[in-house]
Amino acid sequence: MIEKKILSVENAILLLKHIGHFKSLKGISIYNIDTSSLSQKFKEMIIDENEKKKDEKNEKLMIDLCESYLLLNEGIFSESLSICVPCLLKVALNKEEREEVQKEVEMALLALWNTRFIKIEQELYLSEIKEIIQHHQEHHNMTHLAYQSAWDFLINKFYDDKFYKKIVLNKQHQARDESLEEVIVIELHFVKEAKREMEELSKCVDWKRKDDKKVKEKKEMIILMKWLDTINGFFHSCRSWNEDFAGLIRRTVQILRASRCNYGEIHVKCLYMIRRAAEEKIVKIGDLLKGESVDVILEEIQQPTTYNNAMRNCLYFFLEISERLKEKTDNKANEAKRMELKRKIFEKMEEKGYEDTLASLYGEFSLINEGYRNCLPLNISEYFVNI
Repeated sequence: MIEKKILSVENAILLLKHIGHFKSLKGISIYNIDTSSLSQKFKEMIIDENEKKKDEKNEKLMIDLCESYLLLNEGIFSESLSICVPCLLKVALNKEEREEVQKEVEMALLALWNTRFIKIEQELYLSEIKEIIQHHQEHHNMTHLAYQSAWDFLINKFYDDKFYKKIVLNKQHQARDESLEEVIVIELHFVKEAKREMEELSKCVDWKRKDDKKVKEKKEMIILMKWLDTINGFFHSCRSWNEDFAGLIRRTVQILRASRCNYGEIHVKCLYMIRRAAEEKIVKIGDLLKGESVDVILEEIQQPTTYNNAMRNCLYFFLEISERLKEKTDNKANEAKRMELKRKIFEKMEEKGYEDTLASLYGEFSLINEGYRNCLPLNISEYFVNI
């Protein structure tokens, strides 16, 4: 359409930015666009515009091109990336609080978020992302989506660095990786910020609606689910314990309870996040207890409408805790703490009638296993009865 002059370049870019914004917000993939002639055309336009002399460059066009290109593509060419990332970080560093500027910052950060699975050297982004996040923490100048996109970009780069380090055992890279973890956990207070953002977003959702109409998906709900995905990535990569873990888990438990009746997708993500927290040893079992995750998983198992995938996550939660509590230690203080945790969890299970619930569900284990390729051991009840 552009080549046939049915649609101007400016209008095409505007249309593609809207499509890319919707695609990124909803987490939709557009297959084969990376190899399309449209993607190639945009890459060429970005490179051509970048090679122009300073006084000949069209800054607005460059921003639009970079945003459209990153929002639509899944795999980004390195040459384009080295141009687009600095360009959009410059947009995101605009600290004005006007609504128009906030929308521009949101679009730029959402486009950068779309590079989350692409390897980018820290020198290209880290100081700028730190400044963006820290300024928002002081002045609250960004939208919820912009702030979440900035964090998700950073957490995914953390995950990428962890994965890359396993393949390339380089001491210099390892030092950078540890430095990035310190930035995320200590300097930028990710856990505290994630808990606060989820609390604010959850206030925007009408959890108690009673009508039978299909729930309309609000932007705040989508951002809330994106935060849950980000937290999952953080737990998977982080190796530094944080005192706010219990509070973050408690906030997730509260959202899980609120979403149980009417918000199935949020409910599923909360349940999965709690299971992942139990899997990752960086989250202490004491954090899980303080965060009320043991209580809520016991509640979930006894729900009359619990579906197989939810049941699987619940059973895995207790399986992970049970396995971790079996690890004895020679340190008397730590061993006493382990036994105390076992006692507390066992008392909760007795109080909730968990063993009776397991007995009533025993016939369903084979059905769950069949649906999930025997991921759960057939003698799973023994893990819990003998905890």
